[in-house]
Amino acid sequence: MSVFALPVFALAALFVFVVLVTFFRRYKRCPSDRILVVYGKVGGGSARCIHGGAAFIWPVFQDYQFLDLTPTSIEVMLSNALSRQNIRVDVPSRFTVGISTEPGIMNNAAERLLGLTQQHIHDLAKDIIFGQLRLVVATMDIEEINSNRDKFLANVASNVEAELKKIGLKLINVNVTDIKDESGYIEALGKEAAAKAINDAKKSVAEKDRDGAIGEANAHQDQRVQVADANARAVEGENTAKIKVAQSDASRNEKEAEALKISTAAEKVQSAKALEEAYAAEQIAENARATRDKAAQTADIVVPAQIDKQRVEIAAEAEAEMIRRKAKGEADAILFKKQAEAQGMLEILTKQAEGLRQIVNAAGNDSKDAVLLLIADKLPELVKLQTEAIKNIKIDKITVWDGGNGNGDGDKTSTANFISGLYKSVPPLQEMFNMAGMDLPEYLKGKSQEDIKQLADEVKKKTEAKKTIQSPKKQNEGKEEKGNVNPKD
Repeated sequence: MSVFALPVFALAALFVFVVLVTFFRRYKRCPSDRILVVYGKVGGGSARCIHGGAAFIWPVFQDYQFLDLTPTSIEVMLSNALSRQNIRVDVPSRFTVGISTEPGIMNNAAERLLGLTQQHIHDLAKDIIFGQLRLVVATMDIEEINSNRDKFLANVASNVEAELKKIGLKLINVNVTDIKDESGYIEALGKEAAAKAINDAKKSVAEKDRDGAIGEANAHQDQRVQVADANARAVEGENTAKIKVAQSDASRNEKEAEALKISTAAEKVQSAKALEEAYAAEQIAENARATRDKAAQTADIVVPAQIDKQRVEIAAEAEAEMIRRKAKGEADAILFKKQAEAQGMLEILTKQAEGLRQIVNAAGNDSKDAVLLLIADKLPELVKLQTEAIKNIKIDKITVWDGGNGNGDGDKTSTANFISGLYKSVPPLQEMFNMAGMDLPEYLKGKSQEDIKQLADEVKKKTEAKKTIQSPKKQNEGKEEKGNVNPKD
């Protein structure tokens, strides 16, 4: 596949290269001193003319040539041309022509001059100019040709250019060097004109001489009159001038006095204004100095005082903030402490309540028995408290005189009675409850510690008996539950 693709690619590249080269070679640019004439299949008309542009020339269908715009100078030595007066004249002249760049005239040049050399174009234009120049001379008189050259040149340019445009040329300039005739008519006209000019000049000279003499006499007369008049006017002018001088002096003196008065008054006014401005400047300076002194005192006294005040305020605010933060910290610490104590108390009370609930359950949910159990449990501590009541009594020495005989009260000796009385000084249990702000239950009032202990032992035995009775029941209930089980299950 690659073996066949390479030649195809090479052929495509060669084709593209040939197309590009053809395109660049067939794209023609027209310089400013030429006209590009495209002919062939141009889409209407015999040719397409381009000046100062470019065009693509299609190969096979189109071709191109250039027309040169370089001007051509043509010397026309016209001789024996017959004028309207049937007088033959020679009109040597020089014409400058070139190919026109106007759209319609360019097409004429492309149709009639394309392919011709400059010499052929020169000869063709010269023939046309000869014919038109003879035609113009034949329509004008010699006097008109000789005297009115502008009209002659305008007629020549109009007729010649109209014919040149038919072949695509344009008349650029016409220059007639000289006009002569064989009969000498133009020369005679020149001599006549010269003689007339000479006579006119002589007449003019004589008239000018006459006019000069008369003018000279009149000039002397006018001179004397004008001198006398001038003298009179001079004297009058002198007198008038003297009067004006005197008036001017008086006016000057008056104005000088007025100016002196005005200047003196102005000087005094200016002096007063100067003093006023000086006083005002001194007042401004004093005010400025006072302001400066006040500012200096303010900077020396008020500013430090304000700084001290702000320092004290900042220190007070800092101390107050410190006290507030310290108080807040102490309050938070107290709050945390109280919360911890409350939490601990709650835990203690919760545990105590749990213990009391267990004691009540152990007493068979009988509150009396539960109280007996609590008191029996605390009897050792209560006894300890009772003994503490007489513990600190200091007895340095006890002397008992006892004869060994009883006093009839159970045959107790005095020593036994003393010790028994001393033990009875221990506060009873009910009084201890009353001192503690508590009430001993009614069924324990008047009971001794031994009675209370005995009641508590009975409660314990009864509780244990209940537990013993309940245990076999639970075992029997378990056996019955097992016996009721269905074997199929």
